[in-house]
Amino acid sequence: MTRRLERHFSEQAERRPDAVAIVMGNERLTYGAVEELSSRLANLLRSDGCEPGDRVALFTPKSPLAIVGMLATLKAGAAYVPIDAASPAQRVARVLNACTPRFALLARECASQLDGALAGAAHAPRVVALEPERLRGERFEAAFDLSDAARASATRPDPRGDETSLAHILFTSGSTGVPKGVMIRHESVLAFLDWAWAYFGTAPKERISSHPPLHFDLSTFDVYGTLGAGAELHLVGTELSLLAHKLADFIRRSELTQWFSVPSILTYMAKFDAVKEGDFPAMKRLLWCGEVLPTPTLIYWMNRLPHVRFTNLYGPTEATIASSYHTMPALPADDRAPIPIGLPCGGEELLVLDERLQPAPAGAIADLYLGGVGLSPGYWQDPEKTAAVFVPDPRRPGQRIYKTGDLASVGEDGLVYFHGRRDSQIKSRGYRIELGEIETALSTLPFLKESAVVGVETGGFEGTAICCAYVTADAALKPTRIRAELSGHVPAYMLPTQWMQLDLLPKNQNGKTDRPRLRELFLERASSRVPE
Repeated sequence: MTRRLERHFSEQAERRPDAVAIVMGNERLTYGAVEELSSRLANLLRSDGCEPGDRVALFTPKSPLAIVGMLATLKAGAAYVPIDAASPAQRVARVLNACTPRFALLARECASQLDGALAGAAHAPRVVALEPERLRGERFEAAFDLSDAARASATRPDPRGDETSLAHILFTSGSTGVPKGVMIRHESVLAFLDWAWAYFGTAPKERISSHPPLHFDLSTFDVYGTLGAGAELHLVGTELSLLAHKLADFIRRSELTQWFSVPSILTYMAKFDAVKEGDFPAMKRLLWCGEVLPTPTLIYWMNRLPHVRFTNLYGPTEATIASSYHTMPALPADDRAPIPIGLPCGGEELLVLDERLQPAPAGAIADLYLGGVGLSPGYWQDPEKTAAVFVPDPRRPGQRIYKTGDLASVGEDGLVYFHGRRDSQIKSRGYRIELGEIETALSTLPFLKESAVVGVETGGFEGTAICCAYVTADAALKPTRIRAELSGHVPAYMLPTQWMQLDLLPKNQNGKTDRPRLRELFLERASSRVPE
């Protein structure tokens, strides 16, 4: 039988239709209810011409109906494209122009975002409102709404496509200002899930968090890892992430058995001492991925939750959720001990290679490449960028490996250790950000003569701070004005948090912007500040 993500969910719905599948606030949907509604919506899409391989854009915040929309898209044989609800319209327009979705599933909260994006989009999808009314704006009118879906057949449609079909396209930051669409197949997600279900022992009736936004690849594990195992998916509202003690209370009240997030959330909760001794008694495992977790933060959590299993996952979007893991065998010896990214997950490969693509000696820091079952086919309709990082495997003709841009080493213990980035890409609060995309947006602002963006490690909650140095003819120009203008081009998580006005940007011997010197300037300014 063909294995597809939606099929695993449907099998659970057949076994336990009355079991709770999705929880958010006071809203609870059973497996049977999600199965029926997603089938109706899938049949509606099919009846209006949705074909295998079509793209369906999701204009919706995280919600139970958003999960229904994802499953419905897969049942219709299409691939979904989650849209960041916080992205500015200009950036969303670039995504729409790139992926040309046939349909858009729209929640009321995102109607103005879609309207604004259509002003700059060459392609307009047919809109299906995930509301009991036909939403409309200046540039769109919904063709269908949930009342139309309610009249469609509740019979699960016959499957279209197989495990090699695209499940979704996740758009990440692009260095030229154009977001890159990472293509993810059903088989890649299922390969990771098979390993994760076996390794973590995920069981029905568990209560599992869904903290990352749906356009973030970590959410793929939350959604399908939970629903494919027959467990309860507890959606975490974005507002909770701003309130450490309320987030901790949410974990307690929900009696979560698994928590998975980016490390910055764990650091934030530790900063406000939101976790009690012996807290979260129902929790079995705590996982993190997306950036480096400071060792002092890990020690804080392990001291307070001695009953919990702590696992570090590593992997870029291009390798589907995670490629390696390391479960902590004991409390770190001191707060300077590095946390390994560990060993490959099942079917994956971690390769630390030198410039000749030969294995680097033990302990040597070199480029990290990934191979195995998780690799994406590449970037949507961008063979040039795909070929630049998905390179031929020197060991196996016809196979590929992915150049991560990360630096790593193999320790004497045989574990792989992360040593930062080689390129201009950074991680900030879990988001992978190409600094070039921010610089491209800044270059469109007419009041700036020059600008450059660098990442500076802070060791704090945000991880790497985004710092902007700029030159302008108006000495009175405030960073607040630049930030306000820039917010119309990039999402909030890409906005610089530190600004420095200069008469000229420093240059190196080749006449290029001296970025190491800029980092030094920001660090010098930070060290000269008088503590409060």
